[in-house]
Amino acid sequence: VQLQASGGGLVQAGGSLRLSCAASGGTFSSYSMGWFRQGPGKEREFVSAINWGGTLRYYADSVKGRFTISRDNAKNTVYLQMNSLKPEDTAVYYCAADFSGTFTYTGARAQREYDYWGQGTLVTVSS
Repeated sequence: VQLQASGGGLVQAGGSLRLSCAASGGTFSSYSMGWFRQGPGKEREFVSAINWGGTLRYYADSVKGRFTISRDNAKNTVYLQMNSLKPEDTAVYYCAADFSGTFTYTGARAQREYDYWGQGTLVTVSS
């Protein structure tokens, strides 16, 4: 499985961006997907996750109400719509695929649960 993240860039605070992650290999509709991010000088952290059917979603408290995760299984793509961006959202954003077949509140947040990772896309939010 290969994951290709895109859509990052420079945006002013309050602005919006939509990240995309295109998957190839495997059966996209059978695995859950997550977004993580790593800010400057910080550890990588969970942002959001969505199950294989797109019926369940989890968000980090820091992005809840501002970010929306979605997926299009026909296009093998997961999206992260980011609105009301803040300077603290500045980070490299990574998408990841979880083939475990389970999707839980705890598991979706755990990096060790993910089997494949994309290369990351940089989001910079200026104040």
